[in-house]
Amino acid sequence: MESRIAAVRKAMIEYFGDDRRRINHALRVTEFAGELLKEEPGNPELVIVTALLHDIGIHEAERKHGSSAGNLQELEGPPIARRILSSLGYDEPFIDEVCEIIASHHSPGEVETDNFRVIWDADWLVNVGDELDLSDTIKLKKAFQKIFVTPAGKRLAEEIYLKDS
Repeated sequence: MESRIAAVRKAMIEYFGDDRRRINHALRVTEFAGELLKEEPGNPELVIVTALLHDIGIHEAERKHGSSAGNLQELEGPPIARRILSSLGYDEPFIDEVCEIIASHHSPGEVETDNFRVIWDADWLVNVGDELDLSDTIKLKKAFQKIFVTPAGKRLAEEIYLKDS
């Protein structure tokens, strides 16, 4: 499993090339996904692979549509992820689930699986600083209750972003 995940990680890094921001984001989401999997149910290989590839459509969205909007990443990401995973020998059911999560990773409620919930929370754990006002801890705590869908995600968000309150 580890060598297959390493191959996906390498493919993601090669795909993003010099885009350190996107590479670092994917790696941070992957780290949080691993942390969440210590407490939450999910298929570890599928979750880690999906975390590595969840934003893989961002360059294509920017190229085709002039935007990195989440819905465009959801549209453009699955074909790229499918090519990468097929080339690495993953089977179709695995690829299908990874692509289903990528196609909905900005759209809560479209996919209701443990694997999706871990990806959702891991991505938000990275994005909180960019998406929310960190200065209002009361609003932040309320937002965490709405945003995060796993107990571990809520706990980690509070530990990371509310540690001084």
